[in-house]
Amino acid sequence: MIFTIAGYELRRLFLSPLAWTLMAVVQFILAWVFLILVEEFSRHRSDWLGVPGAPGVTDLVAAPFLRVAAWLLLLLIPLLSMRLFSEERRHHTLELLLAAPLAVYQIVLGKYLGLLGFLCILLVLIVALPLSLLFGGALDGGKLLAGALGLFLLAGSFAAAGLYLSTLTAQPAVAAVATFGLLLLLWIIDAAGASGEDSGALFAYLSLFRHYQALLMGLFNSADVAYYLLFSGAFLGLAVRRLDNQRLQH
Repeated sequence: MIFTIAGYELRRLFLSPLAWTLMAVVQFILAWVFLILVEEFSRHRSDWLGVPGAPGVTDLVAAPFLRVAAWLLLLLIPLLSMRLFSEERRHHTLELLLAAPLAVYQIVLGKYLGLLGFLCILLVLIVALPLSLLFGGALDGGKLLAGALGLFLLAGSFAAAGLYLSTLTAQPAVAAVATFGLLLLLWIIDAAGASGEDSGALFAYLSLFRHYQALLMGLFNSADVAYYLLFSGAFLGLAVRRLDNQRLQH
């Protein structure tokens, strides 16, 4: 049943003009950014010739491109996740869904995997742009793979937080704004870690950007992967608890 719900959510996203519009806008912006980065690299390529340990196309084009892609996902995913449960609550179909002979975790995972499936398609289109550089040069496959993995984990974390916040309100716009605010806070919270104090180190660890930055640099650390998995699992667990409580009230 999880995959049945996931398939339904994926079809619903592809039938939504909003999802298609957002995908088109993101691809247009990223294509424009990619061309600017490639042009800038081509203009200054001769400056790096003969310099030992000089950064390559992966460092100067692919990594900055994936960094911009992460910022766009920060704006995009709240708009995609806001309808997952808010719309069900607004149309009074959530009660019917909770009354169905399904475990709450199946409903939550189904909706989450449906959104994640849509994001995977979008991420394939995004990563295809830096991969096109293989036609004209060499890429650091390890760094690109680590960056792509980081972008996937980041998207999954954004989607999990958005799903949970959509269970709290019947207004999709409120869910979108709340999700964006929370994610932005967790994105820039590492600025508080610059103090070097114990609390600063905690804020730095909680930062979504700090763990992604490490993967963009090609520094694969299981702690960074575990952070994103725990982040997603925590918000999915909160969503299950929230809906479980609502089912018991009815």
